[in-house]
Amino acid sequence: MHPVLFEFNSPDFLKGIFPNTVTIYTYGFLIAVGVFLAYYYTAYNAKKQFNLPYDQTQVMIILIIIAAVVGGKFFVIFEDPGRYLSHPRELFENFGSGFVFYGSLIFAIPTIYLFIRYHKLPLLPMLDIIAGTACIVHGTGRLGCFFAGCCHGKPTDSFVGVNFHAGNGIDANLHPTQLYSSILIWGIFIYILSLKRRQEFQGQLFFTYLILYSIGRSVIEIFRGDESRGYVIENVISNSQFISLIIFSIGIYFYVKLKNNKKYSLNRG
Repeated sequence: MHPVLFEFNSPDFLKGIFPNTVTIYTYGFLIAVGVFLAYYYTAYNAKKQFNLPYDQTQVMIILIIIAAVVGGKFFVIFEDPGRYLSHPRELFENFGSGFVFYGSLIFAIPTIYLFIRYHKLPLLPMLDIIAGTACIVHGTGRLGCFFAGCCHGKPTDSFVGVNFHAGNGIDANLHPTQLYSSILIWGIFIYILSLKRRQEFQGQLFFTYLILYSIGRSVIEIFRGDESRGYVIENVISNSQFISLIIFSIGIYFYVKLKNNKKYSLNRG
């Protein structure tokens, strides 16, 4: 749609060190914006609730980003194992794209857990903050996907169809599933912010996020058209739908368990 945000020529004294033309991609720019906003959201809430120093929040965000990048790239292998195991170099070509969100999530969660335990922070309340952090980065990143033309939907004749042309080379109107995802994620973010005011137990925001996202992602997958994402059962259940089912089950299990355990109750009455 608009993969390049802008380009500029390098100053003469930097030529030879940097390319003659520097390109700023919309996808990367929006990811950076998302990380910036997520840091301030996390730092503000962690400082307010647990007096966590800002420099420790910076370290946590950096660790989460590293884990998310590694996990997101690692799970790309499952889209086409034969291809990527035979040609692993392809994983790192066009490094700014080709990430699997669930891979990022699955790698990020244990990283967050280890950080929280190391700094002796309360686990569930910190996870409630991280739910918002994830929404900000992911929701902004999906907008980047839209401008890049990746993670697109199936062809459609409906009024919502978008022709990405330069983004993915498909000359047809497609479901803008990137926008569907972004709307879903920002909707979840707004909901958990409102839920926070009437929160009943620790961990409620985090597991609500997992449950709602897994449901929404499963539905959006029906409209996805990038066939390379892989299937557990060909053209029936995609990899992401299968992982969504697992995430949903885990979310429901812990939601019910924590809700019924008075130890984690926030009711003041």
